[in-house]
Amino acid sequence: MANTKQAAKRARQSTKTRGANMGLRTELRTAIKKVKTALTAGDGKAAQAALAENMSTIDRIADKKIIHKNKAARHKSRLAKQAKALTGRT
Repeated sequence: MANTKQAAKRARQSTKTRGANMGLRTELRTAIKKVKTALTAGDGKAAQAALAENMSTIDRIADKKIIHKNKAARHKSRLAKQAKALTGRT
């Protein structure tokens, strides 16, 4: 339990922030899962479309510092590489 008013307020704020961050992290995982689902289906065009649609979501969540920008770049790079391989382009 918080001993000061300031500590109590910080506890309230951190609870609220944690809830928002958890929602954003869930949104990130869903975006990545949509692309992976399209990849496992084997449809290159659908995978490229899903990647283009969800790339901005990954960037937006990285901009809010929910994940590090390098982690976002790594996810995007790996997904793009897989989608590119699936469409047959080198």
